[in-house]
Amino acid sequence: MKTPELLAPAGTLRNMRYAFAYGADAVYAGMPRYSLRVRNNDFLEDNLRTGIAEAHRMGRQFFVATNVMPHGAKLKTFLDDIAPVVAMAPDALIMADPGLIMLVRERWPDLPIHLSVQANTVNAAGVKFWQSVGLTRVILSRELSLDEVAEIRQACPDMQIEVFVHGALCIAYSGRCLLSGYFNHRDANQGTCTNSCRWDYKIAREDLDAVAEIP
Repeated sequence: MKTPELLAPAGTLRNMRYAFAYGADAVYAGMPRYSLRVRNNDFLEDNLRTGIAEAHRMGRQFFVATNVMPHGAKLKTFLDDIAPVVAMAPDALIMADPGLIMLVRERWPDLPIHLSVQANTVNAAGVKFWQSVGLTRVILSRELSLDEVAEIRQACPDMQIEVFVHGALCIAYSGRCLLSGYFNHRDANQGTCTNSCRWDYKIAREDLDAVAEIP
């Protein structure tokens, strides 16, 4: 059996260093404009360059998240903005939007791309599709059971498969949640999710008697 890679989120240089100190094989982070972590994120260009260099000196990997689902304004500047990041030699870009993936593949055909959990891959056919267009890893949707993950692994033995062992529980498929936008007018697909899935909620029995339905 192969030893799995332990991948941790960074967000800050300090968190990256803690992750490596406690055994992470790799970290992921991204600049606020193009990742889904606008808040609590100090990976602007200088820190990103430092983080990638430190990871490589330790023999670890650094994956750069560029998994925003952009509207047209961001699309126009994307390639120019991401070019300095590519020059830093990250070990892969984590991406979700098919259009952005196409643009990156055309400009940098040898750059490894990992498909983000935001892309909602839930079956082996989806994994095989992304493998056929040159991606090197698929991060499976968090809604899958362990049996489904095992089935995909068996059907796609030559593809790198990544799964979350903890994290947010989006209402809908991963990354397509509308709660944050509905409650706070902050779009989860633009990097400003308020993690409404992690809030405490009160159940009012007089409004809807659904207590018996709670597992």
